[in-house]
Amino acid sequence: MAGAEWALLLVLAVLWGASFFFQKVALAALPPFTVLLGRVGLAAAVLWIVALARGLPMPTDRAWAPLAVMAVLNNVVPFALILYGQTRIASGLAAVLNACAPLFTVVLAHYLTRDERLTARRVAGVLLGLAGVVMMLGADSLAGLGADVLAQLAVLAAGVSYACAGIYGRRFAGTRPLVTAAGQVTASTMLVLPLSLLVDRPWTLAPPGLRAWGAVLGLALVSTALAYVVYFRILATAGASNLLLVTLLMPAMALLLGTLGLDERVAWRHLGGLALITTGLVVIDGRLLTRYPHGHGDSNPREDRAAPLR
Repeated sequence: MAGAEWALLLVLAVLWGASFFFQKVALAALPPFTVLLGRVGLAAAVLWIVALARGLPMPTDRAWAPLAVMAVLNNVVPFALILYGQTRIASGLAAVLNACAPLFTVVLAHYLTRDERLTARRVAGVLLGLAGVVMMLGADSLAGLGADVLAQLAVLAAGVSYACAGIYGRRFAGTRPLVTAAGQVTASTMLVLPLSLLVDRPWTLAPPGLRAWGAVLGLALVSTALAYVVYFRILATAGASNLLLVTLLMPAMALLLGTLGLDERVAWRHLGGLALITTGLVVIDGRLLTRYPHGHGDSNPREDRAAPLR
């Protein structure tokens, strides 16, 4: 990836890392599907206002079916699976299992795309990053591994769903990221709305306070609307395997935000984990490990570029 794409990946990690803080506040006052509905519904409204103000075209009738598939793979299924998993296993273990998403993406992209090939360097880099996530969260984050297999499989399945979404989403490379993001969260809203009405019955809930509303707005505007514009921008130029590296960076960004905003202490294991994650990303990038004829790029310059699905 180029330097600009790495910078965007860090931005996306910050935007999604902040979602942990927003969700913690919002879920203290509102049930899960209502929080999710507010997140995607408000994000859809804001994105369409911006898109229409810029004169961007809405998706065609034929485009809505792929956008609905993207919404299922990227929002509805993984959110529901992680929600179920976190009710039965510790959040640290769930974070480690969720960080396996790049491994699934590397393997699936090898078989489902023409240009994101499985290489020893990619696998080694992802494994180093995953080890860094485990170190950063602490060995106790693995406590309970194997105790509740169904819940753990649910979180792992969420990672597979994210991987499939990254690969499937490559077909939107020719569409403006703002339009694709708006279409995806609009489809997500339509799918989540009946779940919220049937399960949460929001009309029976007590009105949330300003703190909860602020958290939902943060989820919608920062961690959804802006984040998915960045997401589709990276996906179009860097490919699914590189995009899903964001799951390795998110624990580090969450640690940084916690240190700056919540006065949380940084331990040596945090720094060691960050070093392992950084080393893994350097290995995946490869430019510091290999000599190139022109001093830049990869040994396969098309390896990280988006291409049509087979």
